Order: sequence, then structure tokens, then C-alpha cells
Amino acid sequence: MDNRKFILSLKKGNEASFKEVYLAYYDRLISIAKRFNFSVLTPQDFVQETFIRLYDKRELLNEDVLFDKQLFTICKNIIINHVNRENKIIQLEPINMQLVEEDTETGIFEERQQKLQNFINQLPEQQQKIFTLHKLENLSYKEIASITDLSEKTIANHIYLASKFIRKKIEDH
Repeated sequence: MDNRKFILSLKKGNEASFKEVYLAYYDRLISIAKRFNFSVLTPQDFVQETFIRLYDKRELLNEDVLFDKQLFTICKNIIINHVNRENKIIQLEPINMQLVEEDTETGIFEERQQKLQNFINQLPEQQQKIFTLHKLENLSYKEIASITDLSEKTIANHIYLASKFIRKKIEDH
């Protein structure tokens, strides 16, 4: 099945397509999750959360982007968000992720994620929250507006200012 038809099938809630995704990607997602050292949750917890998020947010899938890329991004975002929350709770240095396996691609990804998170942490609190919801949690302006009781125009302005700040920080480094 081609990428577009497959994603459209998932967006419609086709149970057979979800089963196919689960069977085809479960082991690969476990491999990604095992690269991180977690104190409480297991790699299986993160993979399960990935499939739940996929189902809950299936209407946001983009038919023009490879499905596996979207799925792996969902998984990595869940892991990174968990690590960030865990670090805030136990007040450690921002993103102290330790890879069980060091491989170049994952190492570069982690380094970039760490830099990005450090830049996000420098934003004002409201911009941090909105930027994270939109860029990392993939929520729409409308969804963020309903959560924060702000207008979509205000949300857009916060995201614009946060993106501008982060782009400048990236250029300076």
C-alpha cells in the first residue's frame, strides 16, 4: 500500500491499518526507546504511549510525509517530553539523557534536542509552554487556544516570537 493511501486509511480509523502498524513497527520503536536510560518507565511504556498518541492524533497525520518518519518523531517527542518532565520534577540539569548505545545519528539527534531544549528554557514561561505545545506536542493553534484561554492570534504571536528567538540562538552558536 502506498504511503498516502495508508495514512488516509489510518486517519479514517481503519482497525486493520492500526494492527498492521503495530505489528510492523513495535520492535523498531522498542529499539529506539531502549537507547534511553529511564528511572521509572520502560521502553514498552513509551511505545504503548506512541501508539495511543498515533490513534488519538491520527487526523493530524500528513499524507505527504513518510509515515515511519512521523511515527518515529511521535515516539522521540514522547520520550524527550517525559525526560524533560522528569528532570523538572527531580530538579536535575536540563535533559540529562544517557544513551545506552552510542551511535552517531542518535548522538547528533540528542545533542540537537538538548541545545533546542536549552534555548526553549530561556524563553518566557508563556512562550515556552505555547512553543512546546505547538512544536513538540504537535497541537494546533486552536487546540492550544482551548487549553490556554488565549486567542489563536496571540498563540501565533507567541510562536513567532519564540521561533525568532530560537533561530537567532541557533545562528549565534
